[in-house]
Amino acid sequence: MTIAAEDDLTALRSHAIAAHRAGRRAEALPLYAAVLARAPDDAGIWTNLGALLRAEGHYDQARRAQERAFALDPTAPGVLNNLANILNDLGEHERSLALRREIMRAAPHDPNHLAMAGKSLRSLGRLDEGIELLEDGVRRFPAHAEMKIQLALTQLAARRYGAGFGHYAARWETGELAPRRIEAPKWDGGPIEGRTILVLPEQGFGDALCFARFLPILRHIEPASVLLLSENPLLRLMQGVEGADRVASSMRADEFDVWVDMMDLPIIHFAVDDAVPPPTRLSIPEDSRARARGIVAPFRDRLKVGVVWCGSVTYRANAFRSFPHTELHALLDLPGLQLFSLYKGPELAAFQADGTSAFIVDAGSTDRDFADCAALMEEMDLIVTSDTVTAHLAGSLGRPVWTLLHWDAFWLWGPKGDTTPWYPSMRLIRQDRPRDWSGVLGRVRADLAARLQGHVP
Repeated sequence: MTIAAEDDLTALRSHAIAAHRAGRRAEALPLYAAVLARAPDDAGIWTNLGALLRAEGHYDQARRAQERAFALDPTAPGVLNNLANILNDLGEHERSLALRREIMRAAPHDPNHLAMAGKSLRSLGRLDEGIELLEDGVRRFPAHAEMKIQLALTQLAARRYGAGFGHYAARWETGELAPRRIEAPKWDGGPIEGRTILVLPEQGFGDALCFARFLPILRHIEPASVLLLSENPLLRLMQGVEGADRVASSMRADEFDVWVDMMDLPIIHFAVDDAVPPPTRLSIPEDSRARARGIVAPFRDRLKVGVVWCGSVTYRANAFRSFPHTELHALLDLPGLQLFSLYKGPELAAFQADGTSAFIVDAGSTDRDFADCAALMEEMDLIVTSDTVTAHLAGSLGRPVWTLLHWDAFWLWGPKGDTTPWYPSMRLIRQDRPRDWSGVLGRVRADLAARLQGHVP
């Protein structure tokens, strides 16, 4: 290679890295490919490419890129870190953990790898070991937010709710959540007799449904009134929710004296009671019920099952907790069964394009809000859903619901078992191995077939 050619390659490499660092991933991708076409042994570019592909959701390709980087440079900390990340994503937690420990031996004062080792232990179901590791990490690195979050999630998965929710306050320190900008003071946990407190929802709709159950705990501190802020899609359902004097989608600054995040309320509850409170009681308007009855009327003689296969596509782990709608095709030929889609979102385009909507009634795409969805659930004999807001909605309504879980499920469901104290009407069906949705749907099919044998319209 001539000196000019070497300079050209160096410039190309620099351009690719600069585009990647600036977040211009669509620009960086072909540049990385161009570099690798001329320098296929460049481990640094392979691992950068893998990180880019992971960020874009191309997990298998990301793993391939990281394996190539590792084969070329198996001791580089950046390569080990990026390979450990993608392996953990894809369920290879043992190997990911081994890589973390290797990095930790070389860099014992880097808290990030200790935190991620704790995450791998949680994914493996080794909760006590993970808690011990992360508690030591919090002692050594008390200002490290990710360490506290990983400890919180592991304690919560182990049903150590009091300690877990206490550490979960670190969620506001990681930079993933936008800080509150409210003129009134945040409630400090002290007396508020005679004052009005506003409760603010967090994160997703499912969290709001799940954790509104803790509102009644505020009655013990005798506020003048409790206000609940609700996003519009949940507003009608939340009217009259226990523990709130008023529910609205907006509040004026002069209507309350202090405020609190909804997911801080469990700290108060679990300080005095280890039991999980019953689910939130919801209100379903009669016009939603009338709409639902009209949709299911032609199928009164069938076993009616509402299905949801996908959560919010903006959620970073959605690719693993959701599954293709085509997996539901395994259920279509069961005699006496009628499926109803309760899903509303961008994945409907594929559902409609391949003709699936002729076999599964599209009941959800015209929902005005979650009150309409709740009314449809009342008309179902069973709901089968991925781990998304509809699982919480069905569980809050007390409807029979099978929640289909990927191998590394949300802490609320714990690492094993088919029941949860959070929703007595819910059955959990877990993947036996990473990304095996066909196995999960095979069990759903077999159990539905058995249920159909005894079904009376």
